[in-house]
Amino acid sequence: MINAAKMPADCVDLLIIGGGINGAGIACDAAGRGLSVVLCEQGDLGGATSSASSKLIHGGLRYLENYAFRLVREALCEREVLLHKAAHIIRPLPFVLVHDARMRPAWMIRLGLFLYDRLGRRGILARSRGVDLTTAPEGASLVESAKRGFIYADARVDDARLVVLNALAAAELGAQILTRTECTSARRDHGVWRAELRDRRSGTSREITARALVNAAGPWVAGVLDRAGVAPAWRQRLVKGSHIVVPRLYEGDHAYVLQQPDRRIVFAIPFEGDYTLIGTTDIPFSGNPAEVSISREETRYLCSALNRYFRATLTEDDVVWSYAGVRPLLDDSETDPASISREYMLDVDCPEGAAPLLSVVGGKITTYRVIAESALDRLRPWFPGMGPMWTATATLPGGDLPAGGAAALAEELIAAHPWLPPPLARRYASSYGTRARELLSGAGGPTDLGADFGSGMHERELAYLMNTEWAQTVDDVLWRRTKLGLRFSDDERRNLSRRMGQN
Repeated sequence: MINAAKMPADCVDLLIIGGGINGAGIACDAAGRGLSVVLCEQGDLGGATSSASSKLIHGGLRYLENYAFRLVREALCEREVLLHKAAHIIRPLPFVLVHDARMRPAWMIRLGLFLYDRLGRRGILARSRGVDLTTAPEGASLVESAKRGFIYADARVDDARLVVLNALAAAELGAQILTRTECTSARRDHGVWRAELRDRRSGTSREITARALVNAAGPWVAGVLDRAGVAPAWRQRLVKGSHIVVPRLYEGDHAYVLQQPDRRIVFAIPFEGDYTLIGTTDIPFSGNPAEVSISREETRYLCSALNRYFRATLTEDDVVWSYAGVRPLLDDSETDPASISREYMLDVDCPEGAAPLLSVVGGKITTYRVIAESALDRLRPWFPGMGPMWTATATLPGGDLPAGGAAALAEELIAAHPWLPPPLARRYASSYGTRARELLSGAGGPTDLGADFGSGMHERELAYLMNTEWAQTVDDVLWRRTKLGLRFSDDERRNLSRRMGQN
C-alpha cells in the first residue's frame, strides 16, 4: 500500500504511457474510480495499432481451432457489452462464411459455430445458420463453385473513434490527456515514479511524479521498460497486419469470411458505404512500428484471396487506400504468426518498497474494457480506496441513443434542423451519437456550419474535433476522427491543411 501522506503534493495516482485502446480504456476506468490520471501519447490517440485493425468487435471464431475457449468466451461476452456501450460506432454485422471442403469440413464449421453461439451472452445478435449460396442473395457476387455457406453475427466498430471516446470519457472524469507527448525517461525515487515528458511539437519537457506507472505502449512496450530500467520476464512478438480498401464489390450490408489455402481467413467487409475493406495479413515484423506499411506482396495476397471467391477480378490498381499496423503479441513460441495467441498478460514489476509498474502485453480491441478492469484489479493493493468496477453498464460519450438507435437520432437531428442534409445528419449520428446535438447547438442554418472543406467537413465540425477530440493534423481529422480521407481531393486536403496551420 502507498502511504499518501508521504507523497509529493503534485503527485498523480497513475501515469499511463500509450494512448491506444488499452491506455485510453485504463484511463477511463481509473478516472471513474476516483484516481488521478495523466495519459501521455507520443502521437495521436489511436494513431498506431488501434486504428489499423479490421474494425471488428468479435469473439474470434478461428481461435477455436487453437482451443482458445477462454479468450473466445471473454470476447463474446464483451461483444454484447460494447454493443450497448457505444451503439453509434459499434453495430451488428452479419458474416457469410463461404464453405470450401478443401479447407475445412462442414462438420468442423458447424461445430465451431455451435460453440460460438453458446460460449458467450447473446441478446442483440442472431444465431448462426446455413445458407444455400446458389439461391440466396449473398451468393450473387460469388463464383459458381461457392454453393454453400454459413451466416453468423459479430459487430463492426470505428476503432479510432472508440479510442477517442474512451479518452474523452476519461477527460470528463478528470484525467489529463496529453497527445504528441513522449515519455523520454522514468525512474523510481523514494516510492514514486519520476518521469520526463517531452512535447514533440514544442520540444519542451516537464517532469511528472506518479504513484504508479502503466505501460500500455503497444508495440513500444519493451522500449518503455528499457527507459525505465526494467528487464521484462516475458518476450513480445510483433506481427504486421495489412488491409486494403477498394470500391464496393457487392450489394448488401454483410461481410464475407474467405478461407484460404494457407488455412488463414480473409474478411471482406462493407466500409463507409461505397467501399469494401479487405484484410488481414499476418507477417513477422521487426523495425520501427511507426514506419510500418503494406508491401506489394501483401496487396497481391489480399487481391488473390478475393479473386478465389468473387466473380469480379480485383487487381492492385483497384486499391484506393491501404493501411498496416503492428500487433504486439505475447510470444508463445508459435512459428506461424497467425497462430500466435491473442491472449493478453498484465505484468506487474514492483520490488519491495518501490512504486509499481504495470505493463499490458498482447490483447485485442474487443477485450480492452476487461483488460482495463483487470489492470486496476492488479493495482488495487496500492490503491485500496479506489472505487468499484463501473464501465460494464456505462455508455461512452454519445452512446445514449434514443430508441431506434443512430437512425432515429439522425431523424431527430433533421427534425430539429430541417436544412441539414440527410447524409450529413446520418454521418453525425453514427460518428458522434448524441454529442451531435452539441455539435449542432445554436446552428440555425447551413451558413452556421461554416465553410465546407469537402465532403461535408464544415468549419464547425473541424473546430469540434480540434477543441474537444485532440485533433491536430489533417490525418487526425481525415483518417482517424473520420474516414473522409477516402473522399477528399488533393486540393481539398491542402486547403484543410492550411486551415489547421500546417505547411
